[in-house]
Amino acid sequence: MNTQFKKGIVEMCILSIIKKRDMYGYEVIEKLATDIDVNENTVYPILRRLTSQGLFDTYMEQTNIGAPRKYYQITALGKEKLDEYEGEWTAFLKGVFKLLGGLKDES
Repeated sequence: MNTQFKKGIVEMCILSIIKKRDMYGYEVIEKLATDIDVNENTVYPILRRLTSQGLFDTYMEQTNIGAPRKYYQITALGKEKLDEYEGEWTAFLKGVFKLLGGLKDES
């Protein structure tokens, strides 16, 4: 799959799963990897970028084993961006399905 295309989709998926509940990085990777082919080299840079853009806040939480974990929490701006992405994604998919013959022309 085209890398740039995949990164945009993974970004939307990351926003979506963290909207449901706060998660730490490795947990995000595990959740994504159950359905799509991703690894830490894809996910961590996206998490850092989205955080620097103000779409996530972070906080540290102690664990019983090892170092504290950095959790990601979606911001109001992150929720707005996710809504925007989901609208664009839906329109894009409708167009693709229509072009490929998967949807009947509604006009």
